[in-house]
Parts: sequence; structure tokens; C-alpha cells
Amino acid sequence: MTLKNIAIVAGGDSSEYVVSIKSSANVYSAINRQKFTPWMVSIRNGSWKVLEADKEIASVDKGDFSFILNGEKILLEYAYIMIHGTPGEDGNLQGYFEMLGIPYSSSGVQSSALTFNKNFCNKYLKSYDITMARSLRVSLGEKWNPAEVVRELSLPLFVKPGAGGSSFGITKVKKEEELTAAVDKALLESAEVLIEQFIEGKEFTCGVVKIGSKKLVLPVTEVIPKNEFFDYEAKYTPGMAEEITPARINDALTHKVQALSAEIYDLCNCKGIVRVDYILKDQTFYFLEINTVPGMTSTSFIPQQITAAGLNLTDLLTEIIVADLKT
Repeated sequence: MTLKNIAIVAGGDSSEYVVSIKSSANVYSAINRQKFTPWMVSIRNGSWKVLEADKEIASVDKGDFSFILNGEKILLEYAYIMIHGTPGEDGNLQGYFEMLGIPYSSSGVQSSALTFNKNFCNKYLKSYDITMARSLRVSLGEKWNPAEVVRELSLPLFVKPGAGGSSFGITKVKKEEELTAAVDKALLESAEVLIEQFIEGKEFTCGVVKIGSKKLVLPVTEVIPKNEFFDYEAKYTPGMAEEITPARINDALTHKVQALSAEIYDLCNCKGIVRVDYILKDQTFYFLEINTVPGMTSTSFIPQQITAAGLNLTDLLTEIIVADLKT
């Protein structure tokens, strides 16, 4: 039996490159070799390469997503997208695979583009009465007044890149005079910025995956950062955050946030494994963001939740890939 060639697509052009490489390595190691032949494909600044032990063994022909190895042409028949940020989480890569007719693991073009832009996603979900912090948008080159922002949203505030993840470019602003520098920092990551009302509460996150017609909502994780908020250091430095799965909340709140995550998944027309983040205040979950290519390192939330659910990452990935190849 000839095994399907599966590309684990990693890298990307954003600050999340390093996180993507770590996530993809974990997914690559979890692929069932009895059912598939995995290949690591790195995309960075227009260069598409097939890697083996971190060394380039071939370049990818973008015309048909193939490569030549030892004189043999190998067609990559499926893409497991593990690029956090552009071009893997914003819909660009999805459009490429759609044109080639190659099945892939993540949400589609429209869903990815919507959810990647925090402002667009927030406005869309607000129309369905999803609870979230009040916010304002500032675009590159736009004139804006810090005093007016503070009057509108009050202090403290969070300033976030309008597109991006892993907490790159995020600042918690406590004084009006800090706001301009925080916006400039976020604009280094994205052409627009989201300035968001601060909601004081505990942070939670919940994974959802749909396989064919079956939807699986994973156990909830409670996040307790040692820093003031769950920044890049807290996310990726061992010991800088306590992550508790299942979360220490009662059954009613657990079911509430799981149902909300499933609803948001459907509203955004998501596909594959997705993670939704929240702040809990006064028994209400405030939506923070949705991650359509969530981190998959060995210590990331989704692998933790898969284990807590009594599941196996290899088996789950196999189910996802098999279902996608059938559609």
C-alpha cells in the first residue's frame, strides 16, 4: 500500500516563526507512520523547502506542491498547516491549497481571514451577542487622540496588534502617556491596532475540533501567569505560568464555556483544531480571541487538553487527516 504524503507546513513570515517550528516538530513526530509519510515543509520569505533533521533536502515546486528527491517526483497530497500568523493563519496559504485542490487541516480562506483580524472578528461576533471587552481600532498613519481613547475606555488598557498572536506587540497600559508608545510597538507587528478595555478576571482557554460531522469540545484550561498578564514570556518560559487542565471551575461554568466555544467555532465556520480564549469575570466569560492554528508544542494548551480528555494526539491527528482526505 502506498502511503499518502503529508506535509507539515511550518515557519511563516511573522514573529511567531520560532513557535511555529516547535509546534510543527511536535505534530511531525505524532504522525502515524503506518498510515502516512510525513514531510516537513518550511516556508519563510518566499522560500519553500523540504527539511530533514533541520537541513534542506529539496525545494518545493509551488506549481503543484511537489519536490524532487533522488530523481523521483514526490507530490504532497495533504497539508497540515502549523504556521502561526501569516501566511498560514490569515487565509493566504489556504487560498493556494484551494486553487491546487489539496486538502488541508485548518479553517478555510474566509474563516481564517476573519478570525485573524481581531477587529473584524470582534465586530462580527458582537453581532451575535458574544460578550467581550469594549475596544477601539487605530490604523497605521491614522490620527488619534490618547486622551479621547482613555475617556472612552478608561485605564488600564490593553494594546494589541490587530493581527498576530503569541502576545507579540501587546502592552498593558496604565497611564495615558504610555499609550502612544504602546500603539507604535503594536504597529510593528500589524498595520492596525486594537485598544481594548481591561477586564479583571481569570483567563481560560478551550479547544474545539470538528472531524467530519463529529464535534469534540476539549477540557478547559485555567491560566495563571506569574507576570501581570499572559505575555510571551509567561507563555513560553517554563515556570512563568501555571496551566491547570481541567480548570478549577464548577460543572456549570465548564459547560457554559464549552458551549460558548462550540458556538463561536460554528459562527466563524471553523475547521480542524481551534482554541478560544476568555477572561472570566462575575460568572461571565468575555471573549478574547480565537486561534485557528493554535500552538501544538508538547507543552501547549491543546496537547494538554487532548491528554486530559483521555485522548492520544497521534490518533486524533489521524482522524482529522483521514476525514479531510475523504472530503
